[in-house]
Amino acid sequence: MTCLLCGQHLGSNLTFRNLLFLKKEADSLCFTCSSSFEKIGEEHCPTCYKAGVSTSCQDCQLWCKEGIDVSHEAIFTYNQAMKDYFSRYKFDGDYILRKIFASILKDRLRKYKEFQILLIPLSSERFSKRGFNQVEGLIEATGLSYLDLLGKSEVKASSSKNRSERLTTELPFFIKNGVTIPKKILLIDDIYTTGATVNRVKSMLENAGAEEVRTFSLVR
Repeated sequence: MTCLLCGQHLGSNLTFRNLLFLKKEADSLCFTCSSSFEKIGEEHCPTCYKAGVSTSCQDCQLWCKEGIDVSHEAIFTYNQAMKDYFSRYKFDGDYILRKIFASILKDRLRKYKEFQILLIPLSSERFSKRGFNQVEGLIEATGLSYLDLLGKSEVKASSSKNRSERLTTELPFFIKNGVTIPKKILLIDDIYTTGATVNRVKSMLENAGAEEVRTFSLVR
């Protein structure tokens, strides 16, 4: 078995790596690669998991002023290793890399058993170009089920916009016709930056009848 990121033969390194990373062999990362990802520590924003702060961060304070109570959780920081990972997985289309975080995601999501999982969708145009939804790939690798209730119209990629532009852009997401909105929803995205995507969709779902919507991402 070889590491999915660097190609190094795992061999006897695998057991030691798993003891530190606390995940199964199926994740297929060598110790060097797995240790390059930085988990969010105990000091983080209590509502959005931004690392390095112990009280509500500026973004969450702004969301509160807009009437949105942030309730987000994330696992990793967006360090250079994670940027490189998403460059290969999301933009180069290395689809096998969806499996790397499957075990840690599944373990972290166990506590949301009472929630129905919804995923942030891609527009049909973006899906056709990329060939897959990166969030869907991450969750499918865990074996967890999710509901297909949301759609997205084609707009300029949010990663190329600043916070003000994201907030003033008309929401491109919509609830599909004829679906039933669950009472308790866990809305999942790959990366949380300012929260403009998940928090606006959260608000949309609450307005549509959801009683509790929490949000989650692999990375903050």
